[in-house]
Amino acid sequence: MLALVPASAIAAALAACSSGSTASEGASSAVPSGAAGSAGGAFPATVQTKFGDVTITAAPQRVVALGWGDAETALALGVQPVGASDWLGFGGEGVGPWAKGLYTTAPVIIETLEPSYEAIAALKPDLILDTKSSGDQARYERLSQIAKTVGVPTGGDSYLTTTGQQVELVSTALGKQAEGQQLLEELRAAFEQAAADHPQWKGRTATVATKTSNGWGAYVAAPGGEGTDPLGGRVEFMEALGFQQNPKIAALPANSGGFSVDVSTEQLDLLDADVVVAFPIFIPTTDITGDAAWNALPAVTAEHALVIDGDTSSAFSLGTTLATQYALEQLVPQLETVSP
Repeated sequence: MLALVPASAIAAALAACSSGSTASEGASSAVPSGAAGSAGGAFPATVQTKFGDVTITAAPQRVVALGWGDAETALALGVQPVGASDWLGFGGEGVGPWAKGLYTTAPVIIETLEPSYEAIAALKPDLILDTKSSGDQARYERLSQIAKTVGVPTGGDSYLTTTGQQVELVSTALGKQAEGQQLLEELRAAFEQAAADHPQWKGRTATVATKTSNGWGAYVAAPGGEGTDPLGGRVEFMEALGFQQNPKIAALPANSGGFSVDVSTEQLDLLDADVVVAFPIFIPTTDITGDAAWNALPAVTAEHALVIDGDTSSAFSLGTTLATQYALEQLVPQLETVSP
């Protein structure tokens, strides 16, 4: 399976994150969908979540960011969390190289799946961000006993909050709606420019695949999404550059959540496309590059395939505006080598 394997819930989150139930739910209006408040981010601001409306009456001063990418989203908006979770195990401040230098004071690192509520309370937060999380009711209620908490949006369970939704929720809660809109618009513009610079990619098929200790899988466009928004997920990332989803993969029955499919070793030829991008999840990269079935794929033998890892893979998976911009800068030159 691609996702839900113990080792595990983090592997599930890694497989899920950057996908969402509605890929096009980005910010397209002056006041984001899912958020109510006066223009310019004035307070009070009300954020609409799965758990009901959350009203923030004044600019938060002590923010704890627990959800996948919540800390980086706050940092991109100029707010430094006093506590944060390090989902990808970066160490130090808990952020990738694309966010280095944005903290002046390192946050207290809070565990991801089973956070210490005592440690969170000790930070005396006035706002907790958990916008890209499991969506578990008990977790939300416990956090809400400590401080006002902005949880997942409707449909955002199991880490399926899109980048656009996350920015909308966080920017509204922090009183920085305009800044959030600008982040989204700049990211979309970067994809539009990259696509315009590579017209040869338009219409070429692409597969985004991964391998875990349980086997192979591939990502599919989020159900209900328009398939062209780079803020939706990994497939949408490729589609925004002009590629089209591998129709053989799109035709397979999706796993729970609708963002991935399982592919057996015997059917690995289904991954074959004009371009294939693959990466490992919690296994050595050599488990892909040394896989005989992988090396037999026509795309691999023709040198039309990429295996990414390290910071590039992390950025591709994290899905924050900062990480996605980094992934774009790293992947475009690599795609040029396999799809000239």
